[in-house]
Amino acid sequence: MLVAQNIIKSYGDLKVLKGVGLEIGHGEVVSIVGSSGAGKSSLLHILGTLDVPDSGEIIFDGVAVHKMKSKTLARFRNDHIGFVFQFHHLLPEFTALENVCIPGWIAGKKKKELEHRAKELLTLLGLKDRTENKPGALSGGEQQRVAVARALINNPRIVFADEPTGNLDSANARELHHLFMRLREEFNQTFLIVTHNEELAGMSDRILHMKDGLMV
Repeated sequence: MLVAQNIIKSYGDLKVLKGVGLEIGHGEVVSIVGSSGAGKSSLLHILGTLDVPDSGEIIFDGVAVHKMKSKTLARFRNDHIGFVFQFHHLLPEFTALENVCIPGWIAGKKKKELEHRAKELLTLLGLKDRTENKPGALSGGEQQRVAVARALINNPRIVFADEPTGNLDSANARELHHLFMRLREEFNQTFLIVTHNEELAGMSDRILHMKDGLMV
């Protein structure tokens, strides 16, 4: 489903990725672990098309995304990729429901159908009674679950999660771990996760280790 070959990336004189390759199958949950500075997040951002490599190839379901122009790439990203970050990045002036709908609005989906899907996701994630709450009225765990619903709203082929439990206490982190696994079991959802959390990594189908810009 996702194949990356010889990904190289430098920032100034600092070579962050030194020829990284990987392959992710549909329905897999894969974690990338390694010490800070190993290049994990840089790789995730490049695979998620949020950043571009200096060289290398990224093939997504047979499509060479590294060759796409910026507008086409932005559309592809919104339609096929979901993101969950350490900090939820919810818009404080919008309700939980509205935050979840944002990628669907960008995609031009019909409002009624979109809101129905958003409510389904929020209910699935245990937030049925929190749809009209703004982020400031939600706990940290609830905010992160809203972010997960937002990542899923366009039925993405893959969800990239960058330290998704890094800002949560142990109970909420464990709950999010189990949520990812349940989403995979129910929807065959694919996840690529960068994490320092050994429990979350241990629940994955595979663990990839990075060191000094390389897979080891």
